[in-house]
Amino acid sequence: MADLSTNFAGIRSPNPFWLASAPPTNSGYQVMKAFDAGWGGAVWKTLGVPVVNVSSRYGGVNYRDTRMMGFNNIELITDRPLKDNLREIEEVKKHFPNHAVIASLMVETREEWHQIVKDVENAGADGIELNFGCPHGMCERGMGSAVGQEPKILEMITGWVKEVAKTPVIVKLTPNITDITDPARAASRGGANAISLINTIQSLIGVDIDNLVPYPMVDGKSTNGGYCGPAVKPIAQNMVKNCAQLQDHRLPISGIGGIESWRDVVEYLLLGAANVQVCTAVMHYGFGIVRDLESGLMQYMEEKGFQTIDEVVGKALPNTTTWENLNLKYKVVASIHDEKCIECQLCYTACEDGAHQAIGLTKDTRVPYIIEENCVGCNLCSLVCPVEDCITMDRRDDGTEFVSWKERTANGNIPTTFNDPLAGGIGHWIPKPTDALKKNKKI
Repeated sequence: MADLSTNFAGIRSPNPFWLASAPPTNSGYQVMKAFDAGWGGAVWKTLGVPVVNVSSRYGGVNYRDTRMMGFNNIELITDRPLKDNLREIEEVKKHFPNHAVIASLMVETREEWHQIVKDVENAGADGIELNFGCPHGMCERGMGSAVGQEPKILEMITGWVKEVAKTPVIVKLTPNITDITDPARAASRGGANAISLINTIQSLIGVDIDNLVPYPMVDGKSTNGGYCGPAVKPIAQNMVKNCAQLQDHRLPISGIGGIESWRDVVEYLLLGAANVQVCTAVMHYGFGIVRDLESGLMQYMEEKGFQTIDEVVGKALPNTTTWENLNLKYKVVASIHDEKCIECQLCYTACEDGAHQAIGLTKDTRVPYIIEENCVGCNLCSLVCPVEDCITMDRRDDGTEFVSWKERTANGNIPTTFNDPLAGGIGHWIPKPTDALKKNKKI
């Protein structure tokens, strides 16, 4: 059987499934219940100077039959006394010595960081996560994402923590930044042992159009919150990939964002995460989902011949490149399988109005068919089709040629989009934009 145990930056746990710092890790009772259910680790709800949280706190975005496709919260860090949390951390570690308990922290001054690090380590925490990602409430006070958006400050505070920390230090990054690799490098320079990402995305999820107030409402007012759930997974995975591909300052990654199924877990591992953290799915379905995560991951690893989690980590990275390195000679064309077609004509409408006019309708029966000479292989028709595998994308090139944009522009020129010989054009070339700017001050 595959071995699911992990050693994440020196923190050992029986499997790669951790609970993220959030309401499900608000108390010792919840964490112990989660460990009983099968979770390998938990990042405690962020500790600091306790706050008074508001009511109401959450909002959801539903899509068709999927509830909470996106989830928004305006809740802040713990509202429980620090001494209560420390006592419960100690209690959890007594009952579950082999499970990972990580203390998420957020304070302000160097002295406060030193003291709270010592407090949680004395209580038995296996590691520390620095919350530099919260996008509401705390950032207005100079904490949370206010730190995460300033690499120099992030590096400085990480250094403060490392001055006294005896356990591994994880820096949690904010996605509310242009380039996620900037704070990742800063965390490394500050001495962090690992990074976790992503924290929630600053957002408004909707407006009550009758009362003229965004959701969630607090006595007739509202504010921006943090967005998470399945809707953020593509954004999170891209940022995880970017950090995993760093040639310098690369640290172990804990992947966070929209994880609900074992397939989500596998995707994060393949993109370079060494473990995963889950929040919204637990708030939606409960701690029991870990059983499906575990059985699914185990089956996948056994089918693929992976013996350990480390063997899975990063396996998709060699196949993840920049656009300029993709093969311009690769050619696919849509194919409609008539026996499966229900004649809804969604593919025709999408291609006719939103793409390349590569689908026609038969004159009498109005059944869709592919106009191959117009098809650029964009995939849109297969994506809108409601019938599984009714429309497939079939390869047309013979696989013998590889020509990338990077290779074609090695002489310093850029082919135009519309006159590219590969697309059947006449092969007209234009100067590089930088040259045009020098001559004309505009393109």
